[in-house]
Amino acid sequence: MTVFQLPVEVATFRHWLADLARRIPPGGGWYGVFAERDPEGLRACFAGTEILPWDIVESLLQDAGEADGGPFALRGRTLYAAATGAHDRRPGAAGALTERRALMERERRYAESRARELGALLRVTPAPGPDDTARLEHDLAWARDDHTRATARVADLTARLARLGERGEGATAPEPPPAKARRRPRGARYAWLDGAAEDQGPVAAPAPVPVPVLPAGGAAPRGARFGGAPQSAGAAPGGADPAALSEADAVEAGRAAANAVYALQRLRAQGRSGEAYALLCEALNGPPARLPALAGELHRAGLGADWSILLWEAASLPPGRLAAVAGVLADAGRPADCDQLLRQGVARPVEELAGACAALRAEGHHREVRALLTAFVRVRAPEDAARLAAEDPRGLTPQLLEAARAVSAARERDLLHALRVAGLAGT
Repeated sequence: MTVFQLPVEVATFRHWLADLARRIPPGGGWYGVFAERDPEGLRACFAGTEILPWDIVESLLQDAGEADGGPFALRGRTLYAAATGAHDRRPGAAGALTERRALMERERRYAESRARELGALLRVTPAPGPDDTARLEHDLAWARDDHTRATARVADLTARLARLGERGEGATAPEPPPAKARRRPRGARYAWLDGAAEDQGPVAAPAPVPVPVLPAGGAAPRGARFGGAPQSAGAAPGGADPAALSEADAVEAGRAAANAVYALQRLRAQGRSGEAYALLCEALNGPPARLPALAGELHRAGLGADWSILLWEAASLPPGRLAAVAGVLADAGRPADCDQLLRQGVARPVEELAGACAALRAEGHHREVRALLTAFVRVRAPEDAARLAAEDPRGLTPQLLEAARAVSAARERDLLHALRVAGLAGT
């Protein structure tokens, strides 16, 4: 039997980390947050199979009351540099670091966008209630923390890759012979893809286990939050009718939803939140018409929070696909979900929102256009509304004025002024 032995540098840093953990008072603090968010990842880092990101180490030092420039912390920094160097000399490490850096860069952009949107919501008129304000401020603080951590990790991973390049160790490992050509992926993660997915290229053969094949902890999710993946051929564009499901398709949508919820329950129970999140993102890559079935299954299983996560990710979809998902939800009798999706999408660039409005109108979803524009004028500046109107003056100017009038007389006056300045008041 082969026994895996940690490099001495990694083992030494692991012992220092264990010493740090013993200095942390029990209960609460950042340690408690990380243990709740990613217990498996934290265990792997304390076991030495992964390296704990330095921003987390700094938070644990704060928990322990150790000064960042003190002798204990400085020794930890030295040991961390040696451990990452040894860890990154493993075969295939350069490819893993490159993938993780791309993931962290997308996390950074997402957190930045999230913070901007929450800041806009805090400036909303009329002002939200005290509970809403507290919740938004709480979410904004977390978004800023996520942005700070992602920025730090991008810098750290970039430095580690640079060190590999200086030693000439940056080559990508050859593809394993562990791969099958042109085999269609199976399992709940891929239940949203149709037959066209068979041409996606080599994929690993599925393991014969009841839990569907899902990405490992280091794999990068490909959902809307991380820049989106190419749509499958079965995904309907904005101008099609994505809500039209045949009886057989409806049965298949129900089966896919049940499989996905089963997988989510298993993953949540095991604390594998990253893989659960990746599975939710994959749902957005398939036919939008399957989403209402997934919504129903999630709520029946008590996983309504996962449906909220999926709606948040959908708000970052390309304009045509955003409109397709909103239209499907409206047609399926889920107007509240549709409105929530559109409200979350109003932080996007005005050019994209104009495209979403056009796609919704083309499908006859005029109520949804009104909901989107009302949410827009409620949280965005009048100058932004004027820029949106300029994308389609004849179609959007009267609708934006109607939406502003529904919000308040003051908002309508502000918008009229902005339209005049932009030369659109007489449109």
